Amino acid sequence: MEGDQRALHASSFGAAAAEYAEHRPDYARAAVHWALALAPGPRVLDLGAGTGKLTATLVALGVDVVAVEPDPAMLGELRRSLPAVRASAGGAEAIPLPDACVDAVLAGNAMHWFDMAVAGPEIARVLTPGGVLAGLWNVLDDRVDWVAGLTQVGGSAAVGPRDTAAGWRAETANAHRPRTGAAPRFGAPEQAEFPHGQRRTADSLVATLATRAGMLVMPEREREATLDRIRGFLASVPQTGRGEFTLPMLTGVLRTRRL
Repeated sequence: MEGDQRALHASSFGAAAAEYAEHRPDYARAAVHWALALAPGPRVLDLGAGTGKLTATLVALGVDVVAVEPDPAMLGELRRSLPAVRASAGGAEAIPLPDACVDAVLAGNAMHWFDMAVAGPEIARVLTPGGVLAGLWNVLDDRVDWVAGLTQVGGSAAVGPRDTAAGWRAETANAHRPRTGAAPRFGAPEQAEFPHGQRRTADSLVATLATRAGMLVMPEREREATLDRIRGFLASVPQTGRGEFTLPMLTGVLRTRRL
């Protein structure tokens, strides 16, 4: 994705902040445990925190968390739902925190939006030596037949390659050359994935997919046509045609340590 297009997609979420807060999933707790397992202490920065999906899991785990988010509407939702969390406006390229103040930096479905040429040194600056940087991504488990069908019907805007298990594995296949910062600042990355799921109805799954960046920047007529196509598919599938179901997902994690 070109820089201008990436910036457009990255800045699209604020227009749907309330819907994002309502419909986007949390993260598999085992995945967050694994992301933090090598951290030398309990101080964690949730970077690009959005409406606080990952922040809430970190709070539940009892760590000392601070959140940083650039979009005012997304930050407003985070502050509304998690008023006790210290949350600041800012981005990965200019983190409003002092040097060596956190033991881990986590980013939930956000690191692909960072300009890592700038963000890598910034993240290294706020991390203690030996601190952990980890990106987490919730992806659809397209090893399940009906989920694979959904990815075909929805297309790349609603269900992009990064948003599926196959896409996650392809993107992390060359993890020895990660997007997590310059090699002198961070060690070799590790990756893992953890089963996850979200209780959905057909309507709430459509609402979830409507919060994807590719959908938010799409012309309205095209977006409605895509969502109608997804509704028709979900109505035709026995697993999703009636009532609630579990959407099969994985939480993938890529972690590395500051040298």
